[in-house]
Amino acid sequence: MLTSFRGLFAVSLASAGLFLASPALAQDEEAADSGPVTLSANAALTTDYRFRGVSLSGGDPAIQGGFDVAHESGFYVGTWASSIDGGDAYGQMELDIYGGWSGQLTDAVSVDVGAVYYIYPTEDIGADVDYYELLGSLGFTLGPAEATVGVGYSPKQDSLGGDDNLYLYTDLGVGIPSTPLTLTGHIGYTDGALAPPLLAGDADDTGIDWSLGVSASSGNFELGVSYMGVDGTSIDGFTDDTVVATLTASF
Repeated sequence: MLTSFRGLFAVSLASAGLFLASPALAQDEEAADSGPVTLSANAALTTDYRFRGVSLSGGDPAIQGGFDVAHESGFYVGTWASSIDGGDAYGQMELDIYGGWSGQLTDAVSVDVGAVYYIYPTEDIGADVDYYELLGSLGFTLGPAEATVGVGYSPKQDSLGGDDNLYLYTDLGVGIPSTPLTLTGHIGYTDGALAPPLLAGDADDTGIDWSLGVSASSGNFELGVSYMGVDGTSIDGFTDDTVVATLTASF
């Protein structure tokens, strides 16, 4: 997983569980030659848009894409969108607007802090379903291995039923030498309004999501395949264990 939230939304890592190190290095090299401001864009096709283990596309494929503007100081803003299957309550589209700051504490340790606003512009019931989340993460690099530990916190909001939500996660990735392949792993813990069991109709407001996968990159293209799931109630096409494949192009 890229340690920047820009990377997280750009390739929909929350849904695919990808952990791609080499493209990040290439982007850093390009940024050094592009002046103080760097523009980037991405487009993706995924077999299932899974957000923290929960399908937001009804178990069906989704089209995704985003656009970022980053300054050499480390500050960035961006937007990312995906098709979803949210019914009347959430509609057929998710639009995320985010911003923050990322930088290196040492050669091996990076930090990223920011916020994201999740918008559902095509909802059809006139209710307040948009919400925001505060984000923070630390990234660690040791040779071909990378690790990220992070937290997301959504304060109490009407759109979350007056409740708040805490998300803690760890991502691991190890590049296989002399190949374009990276082995990936992810585990996340949710406590609050967005817990997978609660969304699936259970009374439990805590939950764990996980994924194991492999990714490959070539030029501007990345392909990742992950097996993922959540604990608690398993609903076909919503919270059941599944294999997700995602093809991403970055520009």
